[in-house]
Amino acid sequence: MAFPNVLRYLPYLPALVALILVANTAHADLLDEVEHGYADNNGVEIHYASVGEGPLVIMIHGFPDYWYSWRHQMEGLKDNFKVVAIDQRGYNLSGQPEAESSYAMANLIGDVAAVIRHFGEEKANIVGHDWGGIVSWQFAFALPEMVENLVILNLPHPNGMARELANNQEQQENSGYARAFIAGKATDPDIFFGQPMNPQTLSGWVSDPAARQKYVEAFGRSSFDGMLAYYKQNYPRGESSGTAPSAPRLNMPVLVFHGLEDTALHSDGLNNTWDWIDADTTIVTAPGASHFVQQDAAELVTSTMKWWLLARQ
Repeated sequence: MAFPNVLRYLPYLPALVALILVANTAHADLLDEVEHGYADNNGVEIHYASVGEGPLVIMIHGFPDYWYSWRHQMEGLKDNFKVVAIDQRGYNLSGQPEAESSYAMANLIGDVAAVIRHFGEEKANIVGHDWGGIVSWQFAFALPEMVENLVILNLPHPNGMARELANNQEQQENSGYARAFIAGKATDPDIFFGQPMNPQTLSGWVSDPAARQKYVEAFGRSSFDGMLAYYKQNYPRGESSGTAPSAPRLNMPVLVFHGLEDTALHSDGLNNTWDWIDADTTIVTAPGASHFVQQDAAELVTSTMKWWLLARQ
């Protein structure tokens, strides 16, 4: 009896199919559109994927991730900005130095500066998630003259992070994996949350099967020792000191996103962020989104980021 009603919608079927195809092919089109290149930082090549024209936006991924993490935001920003998503050293197509000291923060900051200068610019909008967020905060502290605007995803201000590590038992427990990374080796059979570290386990958080295969391939090109070196060289040890170091104050606009279902970084770390920044500060929380908020809440993150950046150009 319902069949005649279905017929009423047949004229709209081509449009519906077209919408589905557009949604499914947007990221495939982006892969065809991006330009790949390398910037050099003292002999270490930093791979990037770029798209669009306009003010420069540098996007810095975290662990375990690579430039493709920003595909939604690249698609949404490309009409107004030149969006450059990098592979941090040790990941995918970037250089993978063997020395653990090569992953010290000064070198990670230098990688970002090298990419900005590679494009002939003196400053850029800096966007970072997780370890990319740590690098972004530290880049802004060290080289504020090179930061137009700062966008951070799921990585509290270092003062807030140190405070939570020193005083918040839940954050201390959540950071147990980091202590394991610092003490262990990439070849340990249970190093990655009770599992071995390999391309498949590292890609387990990626929900989209097509994207997951790309991650497996990218992690197959990556250095697991390099990934752990980030923690060994740079992870804060606030839980043992009981005091929070004082980071330099910032004087550029800051936008912070935080997925509230993050099981690694407690949202309490966001408290007092506004006390350490002398410019306008915007904090956006995403209920239901996990640590990878740029993918879990892609539309919210992309639309808000675009509006916020355009309002400050």
